[in-house]
Amino acid sequence: MKNRKTLPLLLLLFVLLLGGAYLLYTRLSTSAAPDQLVTQPPQAPAQSADPEDAAPEESEPEKISAPDFTVYDAEENEVCLSDYTGKPIILNFWASWCGPCQSEMPDFHEKYLELGEEIHFLMINATGGRETQESACDFIEENEYTFPVFFDTQADAVTTYGAYSLPTTYFIDAEGYVIARAIGAIDSATLQRGIDMILEQE
Repeated sequence: MKNRKTLPLLLLLFVLLLGGAYLLYTRLSTSAAPDQLVTQPPQAPAQSADPEDAAPEESEPEKISAPDFTVYDAEENEVCLSDYTGKPIILNFWASWCGPCQSEMPDFHEKYLELGEEIHFLMINATGGRETQESACDFIEENEYTFPVFFDTQADAVTTYGAYSLPTTYFIDAEGYVIARAIGAIDSATLQRGIDMILEQE
C-alpha cells in the first residue's frame, strides 16, 4: 500500500525535475549563445610576431563579392542574383519542412512589408529531396507571405553559398558585397542588425 503511494510521488518529482532542467538549459543556452551574425571573413594568420614587422595601421578586411547563381521563379523563369544588384539584398535559404525556417519567416515578412522598396528580399527555397515546389508554394500560400520566393531546383544557389544548414541568411550591400551571414534561425533584432549593416553601406 505504501509503495503504491510512493511510486506516483516519485514519478511526479521526476517529471518536475526534468521540466526544471529543461527550463534551466533553455535559459542558459540562450544567454550563452554566440552571436550568429558573422560580419567578416576569417583573417589570415599573422606572418610574423615581431611588432616592427607589423603594418602601422590596420587595413580593412577585403570585401567579398556575392557569387552569382541561377534559380527559378514560380513560372520556371530563370532568375540570377546579379539581376538584383543596385539595392541591398537579404538572401535567405529555407524549406517548408524546416521548423527554424518557419519560426523566423514572420519577421522576414514583416520587414519585407516595411522595407521591400529599399531592400530586395530573395527567399530561396532549397527545392529537392523532401521539398517540392508544390509543398513550398502551399506553405507560402497558407501563411499569406508575399515576399519573392525562388526555387533552387538545380541546387545552384545552395551549392554556391554552401547553405547546407537551413535556414541560412546572407546580407549583401547595394554594390554586391557580402556584409554578414547568419546560420540558423535569427530573431527580429538580429535581422534588424543585418539590415542596418547593409543600409549603412549606401
